[in-house]
Amino acid sequence: MNKLFVLLMASLLAGCAVSHPAPVKRPAIGMANPAAVYCQQKGGTSVSVQTAQGVRADCVLPGGERLDEWDLYRRDHK
Repeated sequence: MNKLFVLLMASLLAGCAVSHPAPVKRPAIGMANPAAVYCQQKGGTSVSVQTAQGVRADCVLPGGERLDEWDLYRRDHK
């Protein structure tokens, strides 16, 4: 009877033991802003501008022209 009790308890404890697999590392999701990348490709510099509506990014091109990064991107990608 005592052996049966020990065997029953051992199997009960073994059944409760759970092994968790290691979590899968997923690559970080992220992508550069296409307008900012295009500004840099044109030789420009990104400048943050605070407005009443929030923050926007301007691109200052080597020739001194300054415009919104997305306006530059849209202008050249029609």
